[in-house]
Formats: sequence, structure tokens, C-alpha cells
Amino acid sequence: MPQRAVLLVNLGSPESPSVPDVRRYLREFLGDGRVLDLPAPLRWLLLEGIILRTRPKRSAHAYASVWTPEGSPLIRTSEAVRKKLAAALGPDVPVHLAMRYGRPSIPDVLSQIAASGAREVLLFPQYAHYAMSSWETVVVKAQQEASRIAPHVRLTSVQPFYSDSDYIEALVSVSEPWLKQPHDHVLFSYHGLPVRHLRKADSSRAHCQVVADCCQTCSPAHATCYKAQCLATTRAFARRAGLAPTRHSVSFQSRLAGEPWLEPFTDRELERLPKAGVKRLLILCPAFVTDCLETLEEIGMAGRDTFLNAGGETFERIPCLNDQPPYIDFLAGRVRRWLAPAQA
Repeated sequence: MPQRAVLLVNLGSPESPSVPDVRRYLREFLGDGRVLDLPAPLRWLLLEGIILRTRPKRSAHAYASVWTPEGSPLIRTSEAVRKKLAAALGPDVPVHLAMRYGRPSIPDVLSQIAASGAREVLLFPQYAHYAMSSWETVVVKAQQEASRIAPHVRLTSVQPFYSDSDYIEALVSVSEPWLKQPHDHVLFSYHGLPVRHLRKADSSRAHCQVVADCCQTCSPAHATCYKAQCLATTRAFARRAGLAPTRHSVSFQSRLAGEPWLEPFTDRELERLPKAGVKRLLILCPAFVTDCLETLEEIGMAGRDTFLNAGGETFERIPCLNDQPPYIDFLAGRVRRWLAPAQA
């Protein structure tokens, strides 16, 4: 009976692109206090009084545009990753998959793991960068459920791997076929965050948004600074791929109205770049390891239209790591690193 297991956790998806299923999913997702970090009464009012009255219909249309015969592209690809990682590791290390929101749920999968007899679990959030609305909420939820369901199981969490050399190598390897094509510019589009989240993540309260050029100034605060980590990934990728500083840039997508979010905004950059002479654009989204609504529809469809309508000529979206061999190799390497002490 295997004593160790791996648990991959990704964001999640609605059960279908129907409005009721999308509403149910958004209620769970945006009801998370680490995503909409407002006092519970205000969060409920905003969610039930405004967001869930209008957004499910718009989001359902977007989900329908990327849905596959097998269902959610994120769920389908995540399951392919699980199967390939399991094959790479062999039968002695079972690999499980859960979603932070929706199904398969973290408590359901942890129950299965506990029933299998596993005593140690490597929790592998599928996020390269720290944010309380992504990596942290996965880890906290898994820890809470493990203590309730399986207190005898030891849970070890993989830390954000934004600058891991093997991760950067995987990113560059998957991107190489597109980088070899003629292009004028490479845009790194990361998921956006409210600026307030950066300040909250800085426990010192003395660096983020306080020190001039805070993301470029070395600080312990970078261990929990999403923006600093995104910039570090970009620098490492550009260095490894040989990108000239003037031919790549960073932007942030998927913002909500009502407060300051990380800038520059991707949609505005897609309007600006053609006017600045960029006619052939490559765009990649390193905040996501799996192609999903935000990469397939927001960037691959709406973003493409924005760029071409603004005067661009060619727009190529570099796919996420997905279930490509370089990413499976990276995941397997990190798991073997965890296994090594027990095998020594």
C-alpha cells in the first residue's frame, strides 16, 4: 500500500457553460474571502446584490466559446497532467487531482487519499506565483480539510516556483516554436490583482508600494509579492530565451472595476502596441500553467480582436505549459526531490 501520494490542485471550473452552473461556480469562487477580501457582510452584498445578477450570463457565453466535447478545457488538461505525471512516477506514488472551486473538490479527494492509506501527501498548487487569491487559498483550504478529514496525514506544500530554473526551462522549451517565428515583440500577460492585495501580503508594511521601485529592490517581502515574482519570471525567461529588453514587456489582465489594479492593463497594451510600431505580437500567460477561460477566450479571442483592430497584423498566443513533456518533467523532478529523503 503506497504510503505517499501527490495532490495537484488547480483553480476549477463550472460543471457546464450554463448560466446556473456558472452562477454556482462564481458564488463559490468569489465568495472566498481571499479572492474578494471584504468583510463577510459586504462581500455577500457585492456578490449577491451586484455580481451574480449580471456576470453569470456574460461568463457563461465566454465559457461556451471555449468548451470542448469533453467538457472544461482546464479540467480536461489538468486530468491529462495527472495521468502523465502518474505514469512518470510509477505505481508507488499515486497522483490525485482536485480543484479549489467546483469538482473534484479538495475534501472529496483528501477523503479518497486518506482511505487509500497514504500517510504523507505532497500538495502541489498549480500556481507558479504567490497570491493570497491563488496559491495561499489552495494551501489554507487543503490544510483545513486535511486537519478535519485526515489529521493523521502529513501535508507538505510546494512553494511558488516562479524562478525555479527547471520551470523557466520548461516555459522556454514550450515557447520555442513560437519564438522562432518572425515577431516584433513578446508580451507577458499575467493575471491581475488589486494593488491592495500586494500591500496586505507585505507583513512588514514597509516595502511594497512604499519603497521606490519596490519590486526591483531586494526584500524579504518578495517571498509573498505577486508582482515581484511575475517580474522575476519575466527576467529569467528573457535571459534564458535571449529576448532583447526593448522587445518584451509585462502587462496584467482580468481586472475588476472599483479600485486600483496592477498596471499596465493587457487590453490597453494590445491597443497601444500597434500604434507604437508593433505589428507582429507574441503573447504568453505565465501565471497560468493550464489553458483556461482567461487564456483561451480573454487573450486568444478578445485580445486578438483588440490587437488586430488596433492595427496589428499577426497575433500569436503561446499556449500554457499544459500537459507538454517539459512541464511533466518539471513536476516529476519536484516530486522526486520530495521523495529523495525517504529513499536515501
